[in-house]
Amino acid sequence: MVISTTRQATWDVAASVLDPEVPVVTIEDLGILRSVEVDEAGAVRVAITPTYSGCPAMDTIRADLLAALAEAGYADVRVDFVLAPAWTTDWMTEEGRRKLEEFGIAPPTARRRDGLVSLTLSVRCPQCGSPDTRELSRFGSTACKSLWACNACREPFDHFKAH
Repeated sequence: MVISTTRQATWDVAASVLDPEVPVVTIEDLGILRSVEVDEAGAVRVAITPTYSGCPAMDTIRADLLAALAEAGYADVRVDFVLAPAWTTDWMTEEGRRKLEEFGIAPPTARRRDGLVSLTLSVRCPQCGSPDTRELSRFGSTACKSLWACNACREPFDHFKAH
């Protein structure tokens, strides 16, 4: 067995697992897939980090990973939750941000590299593109999103919170 080839193949299977709360992005797109290791005996160890501590989707993601890897022929699989360092929206891929926006969820903005904290006064509407929006609730359909409304097109939308 060539472990590096097997590791890439195993990563590809794990990376294809969709987020159960936003099923247009993969766990790789979100940046919660941290590592995939395959030992000489073929045992697989996958590490994932929740977007929030206590995220209710993590058990479903674990089950989906186990099912996807079993279907691909991996029998000995362990999925570990890694809490440190804490997940950040900086780990999201540009592809993931694009998929969120196309799905109607305003993606988080990237954090500033100069160490300053940006204050979000407005979020661009993913429906019409208007910056004339307002936050309705700090919590949206899930804890990692907030609920906003567009004053231009009057459509409500989720915003994936940056952190």
